[in-house]
Amino acid sequence: MNSTATPSEKLKEKPKAVVIYSGGMDSYTVLHLALKQGYEVHAVSFNYGQRHSKELDVAVKACADLGISHKLVDITAINQLLQGSSLTSADIDIPTGEYEEDNMKSTVVPNRNMILLSLAIGYAVSIGSTDVFYGAHSGDHDIYPDCRPEFVDAMNVVSAIANYDDVQIISPFLHQSKLAILEAGLSMGLDYAQTWTCYLGQEKACGKCGSCVERLEAFAKAGLTDPVPYVSL
Repeated sequence: MNSTATPSEKLKEKPKAVVIYSGGMDSYTVLHLALKQGYEVHAVSFNYGQRHSKELDVAVKACADLGISHKLVDITAINQLLQGSSLTSADIDIPTGEYEEDNMKSTVVPNRNMILLSLAIGYAVSIGSTDVFYGAHSGDHDIYPDCRPEFVDAMNVVSAIANYDDVQIISPFLHQSKLAILEAGLSMGLDYAQTWTCYLGQEKACGKCGSCVERLEAFAKAGLTDPVPYVSL
């Protein structure tokens, strides 16, 4: 049997998109947004030696439940090059309290998003995709240099230069807040119990680290209770 697709069948094929998926609330929303927009989603998660793997376990389960392509890529060897962050160095305490620059600066992993986006762009080229999604938002701008609009713009320029095939980075919430991400997800009927945001990999979220605080504030502003279980609130 000839399996070659006809021209009309090719027109019906979904465009492919690579989604960098951490298992967290932001990338979970972006993942579903790409699905809603009609993409054939290829999710990719990276184990770069972060302090716990719970977020990755959540990502694996969510993609399995959705029945979508998912690659969990082990790049833990680079951890030895990315020390000095509380997310990769066990001897640095995870900060608690507000999600603000002075408090959260220790969570910056050197050059992380440039590395992960470069890998995701290479993956996109290899599967014939022109779009890479990732979940930076406006609340990250002051803390993480590689979540700022000028970084995304520059990476798009570099991506166009570095490959024969043009691959663009899409950050749907780059100029929007955590609350806007939550509201977008709720409008799609998402269950945020299927995500993990806490910087600690315990059975329950700590409710005290900056990431938990930011998430809880978004739910509070929306007048909702976060469905994820917490140690204490």
